[in-house]
Amino acid sequence: MTLPTNLAYTEEHEWIEDRGEISRVGITEHAASALGDIVFVQLPEVGDKIEAGQACGELESTKSVSDLFAPVTGEVVAINEAAVDDPAVVNSDPYGEGWLIEVRVTETGATLTAQQYSDLINE
Repeated sequence: MTLPTNLAYTEEHEWIEDRGEISRVGITEHAASALGDIVFVQLPEVGDKIEAGQACGELESTKSVSDLFAPVTGEVVAINEAAVDDPAVVNSDPYGEGWLIEVRVTETGATLTAQQYSDLINE
């Protein structure tokens, strides 16, 4: 599994792509694989305020339900309707078309580099 080095990661298996004022958020390939086939995605609404470290959505798979934890604090400015309509895209392309939300960030929570995240999941 190759981790994109341009992303930051969390211990809860989310990734963050810093795009200036707006950051894009998703779950890692490791998380998607551990969940199995994702069948339902519940995301916050556009305009909702989220807080780093707090649950802001859910991902349901054929195995379990898992919280989506906000890696940043800020206002949700977009949700990926394609992932809501076809949750399988989160499994097939977690770092691309399977992104989940975009946030106008006021604060970033604790993050890891790609190498630090790789070390974490390979312990």
